[in-house]
Amino acid sequence: MHHDRADQMSEDEDDHRSPPSDLEFTSSEARNYSTVGSGSGSGSGVPESQAPYLDQVLDNVLDNVLQFLTSRQDRNAASLVCKSWYRVEAVTRSELFIGNCYAVSPARASARFTKVRSLVLKGKPRFADFNLLPQGWGAHFSPWVASMAKAYSCLEKVHLKRMSVTDVDLENLAKSLPGFKELVLVCCEGFGTKGLAAFVSLCRQLRVLDLIESEVADDEMDWISHFPEGESCLESLIFDCVECLINFQALERLVANSPSMKRLRLNRHVSIGQLFRLLKIRGPQLTHLGTGSFSLSDLVPQGDQEPELDYASAFTACKSLVCLSGFREIVPDYLPAIYPVCANLTSLNFSYANINTEQLRPIIRHCHNLQIFWVLDSICDEGLQAVAATCKELRELRVFPIDAREDSEGPVSEVGLQAISEGCPKLQSILYFCQRMTNAAVKAMSKNCPDLVVFRLCIMERHRPDHVTGDPMDEGFGAIVKNCKKLTRLAVSGLLTDKAFSYIGKYGKLVRTLSVAFAGNSDMGLKYVLEGCPRLQKLEIRDSPFGDVALLSGLHQYYNMRFLWMSSCRLTRQGCQRVAREMPHLVVELIGSNWEDMEMDDVAEKLSMYMYRSVEMPREDAPDFVTIM
Repeated sequence: MHHDRADQMSEDEDDHRSPPSDLEFTSSEARNYSTVGSGSGSGSGVPESQAPYLDQVLDNVLDNVLQFLTSRQDRNAASLVCKSWYRVEAVTRSELFIGNCYAVSPARASARFTKVRSLVLKGKPRFADFNLLPQGWGAHFSPWVASMAKAYSCLEKVHLKRMSVTDVDLENLAKSLPGFKELVLVCCEGFGTKGLAAFVSLCRQLRVLDLIESEVADDEMDWISHFPEGESCLESLIFDCVECLINFQALERLVANSPSMKRLRLNRHVSIGQLFRLLKIRGPQLTHLGTGSFSLSDLVPQGDQEPELDYASAFTACKSLVCLSGFREIVPDYLPAIYPVCANLTSLNFSYANINTEQLRPIIRHCHNLQIFWVLDSICDEGLQAVAATCKELRELRVFPIDAREDSEGPVSEVGLQAISEGCPKLQSILYFCQRMTNAAVKAMSKNCPDLVVFRLCIMERHRPDHVTGDPMDEGFGAIVKNCKKLTRLAVSGLLTDKAFSYIGKYGKLVRTLSVAFAGNSDMGLKYVLEGCPRLQKLEIRDSPFGDVALLSGLHQYYNMRFLWMSSCRLTRQGCQRVAREMPHLVVELIGSNWEDMEMDDVAEKLSMYMYRSVEMPREDAPDFVTIM
């Protein structure tokens, strides 16, 4: 199961008062802004001949002022003031965020923003992580590379999420931007070790190469050895998602040649013995470490294994370490080696480590400063109680299922959730997978953790009620939106009626992202949300009884939202067509699993609807299983 461990890039908190960030490339308000007065439109009452000079002075002043605006929300707001602000804001913006690669064309983006040095670009909707989007849907990086090569000679950083990236894209990116320094690929696909080899060989100033939850094809290419010889500028190297073997000698040489390296996350083919050698080189300066397998190498015969090493001493030297992850194929006997660094950790990720309560306790009792903790539910409720007893500074908790089947016996429950709420009052974000839950435990969390910003409770068995009272989970989720005044992201599950959605509409005034699965009674449920949540940006719905009436109730809201996803609901093709007709700046896509689905007369159970705002014409790269209304 894909755990979506890269959510840190999707937690973008756009202020609702500023224009939508993925439509910041156009502003009809700014372009059509009419100033008071006549002549040049300066509105100052001065002779027309002096207006260009005054405009130039104003632009120079604005140029200096806007340099201090770093928040994209502030910049979006500034661009709406008037034509001059719109123009100057564009030429002074160095960091560009595009929340949907189909919301604007590369040509339009590069024409307006001419001095971009950093680009963040997102592609597929999040449900692609759960196999709800067919392969080949789109989100290709190629047209962006071609445009950037011509427009952005000073581009240094590119962060991509859920994009389709080819080997040729990587090579062209490196060739066209000789000063390129930072590439982050989160949940991307389409490239392999051949493309990585070409990319790293050409980027002599590369500081960051982070491959996070991406699918990297094994082309039997030794990509690590293609980094340029000599001293490297590398500060961060993350490749824990790369499933192929690596050349450890080349990796060891690269680490030794990277005096500025602070972050290193290794894949499962790096053994604990090899980790020991790397820590002896760079351990004292590392702030982030992914341990690799945390076991002995499978490639070395048992009799030829390395002699027992003092792994604890290597970790003891890691005085700067604050973030620890990895443990891909963990051997519990080696866990005591990390005890020396636990007191300094602010982030610990055990989401790949199948450890139990007894193995966790001696580790967690040292983690008094822990703020972020990701773990498998194999630690059981007792493990969560141990976390609650020690980690008083905890801000984020994610508990993933070791067995995601609906009929599995979930080892965590309302007991663990209540323990966390009572022991970790500073909690701000939680993702909690379980098989059973109670309203009482969720209510307790709403009262004990009032600073919650993100609450995602995933009861894996669909339509599961409060397992003690048998009631729907309406009151629990109602308490969350009522008592947690800062809540911006919510995921609901279990047996829910329209009453739960009425609570969300009434109290969820700051909610920006809402995920719904197997919930609701009727169209009224969705209608409550669309009419009651003014800041809603992203709405994801699957397997719920919402149809055309619910869809059409949000016509006033859709231009303010980034997207709406609905799959296996009760929509019809006619309802989707009506939305597309009445809202021409929305793109409404109907997506089937294959071309035969597209021949159906109605949408109903077969198709998914993905609706997003765009300033462009509908995309031209839609595959056969996508119909754009």
